[in-house]
Amino acid sequence: MSVTPVDLDDAADTTPPPVPSGPRSATWGLTWHGVRTVAALELRQRVRSTRWVVALVVWFLVVGALTILVTGAIGTIDEEGLERGAIAFGAVMMLVLGLGLLVTPTLTSTAINGDRAAGTLATLQVTLLTPAEIAAGKLLAAWAAACAFLVASIPFLVLTLFLGDTPPTSLLGGLLLVALLLATVCGMGLGWSALVSRTAGSTVLTFVTVAALTVFTPMLFGLTLPVVTTTEDVRVYGVPPQEVTSSLMECEEFTQRSEVMHTERTWWLLGANPFVIVADAVPATTDTAVPPSEPLGAIREGVRDLRDGPPPVEDWCWIDDASPANSTASHNTAPVWPFGLALHVLLGAAGFVVAVRRLRVPQHHLARGTRVA
Repeated sequence: MSVTPVDLDDAADTTPPPVPSGPRSATWGLTWHGVRTVAALELRQRVRSTRWVVALVVWFLVVGALTILVTGAIGTIDEEGLERGAIAFGAVMMLVLGLGLLVTPTLTSTAINGDRAAGTLATLQVTLLTPAEIAAGKLLAAWAAACAFLVASIPFLVLTLFLGDTPPTSLLGGLLLVALLLATVCGMGLGWSALVSRTAGSTVLTFVTVAALTVFTPMLFGLTLPVVTTTEDVRVYGVPPQEVTSSLMECEEFTQRSEVMHTERTWWLLGANPFVIVADAVPATTDTAVPPSEPLGAIREGVRDLRDGPPPVEDWCWIDDASPANSTASHNTAPVWPFGLALHVLLGAAGFVVAVRRLRVPQHHLARGTRVA
């Protein structure tokens, strides 16, 4: 019986790769390979669905049609000095953000409870993938799908640049900011899909969260105005009441008791709005004229004025252009968008943390009727 000699080098090549030193966290361990595996599985499911292609085509057609309508309507306005390019860019950017906030919640609001109902989530949980890798993979896939809709809108945003007035850096900054906001919405939806067992319930709660940030914030700001309105002595520059009927009316500073709205106490309600975040962070034009003539600038200056609160001297003079009230007013030019963006990131991160914790196995408490495998 002959024995075949074994090459030591070949034997060494067949040995398994060394195990990484140090134990990996069973819950929060993250590797790019694990995240990419889950994300690839999620994206393959979306690409195979014909609804995904139909949704992209419908998105492209809707954004294109609305862009043509907006630019056409702006072109019919015959006004000298009108910044048509800046107005069109701001309108299309807000349109893309609004449609993105409508579409994105559907991408993650059923990511976990939908797989659990279909019996496919347990297959991932019994593998070497950690809960953090499963949640991060699903989040990455949903964000990539949302960015696909955003990429489909780029041609129409570029079209508004050819109208002039808007620098290309505003387009790049706007796209990055909108993409980041959509990522936070994906995180919120992921958290609701992990907390709620029913897919319909998690979808509704995700839409309610988005609506609370976009629609309810200005409503709450308006409803709180009577609460922050007080009657107090106000310094006024204008014509005193006793001189209104006089033929020699002169503006002067006097004190009058009137109602004052202290919006500096509730401005943060508007600062959390995603439309305000984009308007404050993305300049649609290089013109620094105040008041601005384009929508993004008008929103930006309006919210910053509300943050400042009532002026130290109110200008009520309509016969004197050189008002001392303008010289005493101190306009705060600090940006508002970091506060709103931080709030969105915090909510998105909270949703991701909730999803990771709900994906841990073994799970000691499950809702009644929850399918495990």
